Amino acid sequence: MPAPGVTPAQVARAALWMTGSIASFCAMAVAGREVQIQLNTFELMTWRSLIGILIVRTVATSRGRLGEIRARRPAEHLARNVAHFTGQNLWFWALTLIPLAQVFALEFTGPVWVALIAPLLLREPLTRSRATAVIFGFLGILIVAHPFGGPPSPGLLAAAAAAVGFAFTAIFTKRLTRTEPVLSILFWMTVLQAGFGALCAFAWAGHLTIPDAATAPGLLVIGCAGLAAHYCLTSALSVAPASVVMPIDFTRLPIIAVVGMVFYHELLDPWVFLGAAVIFMANFYNIRVETRAGAPRSRVNSS
Repeated sequence: MPAPGVTPAQVARAALWMTGSIASFCAMAVAGREVQIQLNTFELMTWRSLIGILIVRTVATSRGRLGEIRARRPAEHLARNVAHFTGQNLWFWALTLIPLAQVFALEFTGPVWVALIAPLLLREPLTRSRATAVIFGFLGILIVAHPFGGPPSPGLLAAAAAAVGFAFTAIFTKRLTRTEPVLSILFWMTVLQAGFGALCAFAWAGHLTIPDAATAPGLLVIGCAGLAAHYCLTSALSVAPASVVMPIDFTRLPIIAVVGMVFYHELLDPWVFLGAAVIFMANFYNIRVETRAGAPRSRVNSS
């Protein structure tokens, strides 16, 4: 059931935005797997970021918002983008090693890691609901990873580590948004990660592969879909609470599982769905508890 006070129109608008987000994430995953036939992850990230610079700059110019791009708090921009660059590289690498559904399932553990890290970097308390979410989140990770089938594969470890990188990214983003415009955060993300990617590509292979007719379309999809996915997700959260948006976002898992089955002949693993369901319920429980706890304060502040 939707959260109290949320109208059907808000739910419909959030669902529409999330349709765009889910489609973008799935397109980025498929394109990322295809592109890596010829490019390594560092080259992929370089070209993706260069496309992102062009898009962000064009949007800022067309809307007269170039003045929002400023070089304040460079240390936190650097920390955020080191975390995101690391997590995104691991995510793209995991796409080539394990089924798409496993990658997406482990990506949903991001809020679990945020709950653990937030007390250190944001000074937010580890409440009972957050601790419960952490415990069951780790249980879900174990189920997805098939602990009784042998040690976890490099792909599973990469996907899990990517979720940690995304958690640090979320925390540094929250810190930056207290003073920095979103457009500025996106601009420095694309600029810094283009530099990181080029440096790592030359250190890894001694050169940067130029896209050809086979890889250029996939890189364009990745560059556009990456920005579109997060824009749609942010827009959905702006019209409806996380307790409404998160269940819609969870449909990414069955959708990408079907994509993996149709295009890559990947089996529908029931353990992945069970583990992902446990992770989802842990996160959803925490969101609902904190939403209810904050409701009385919100009513007092609005009166």
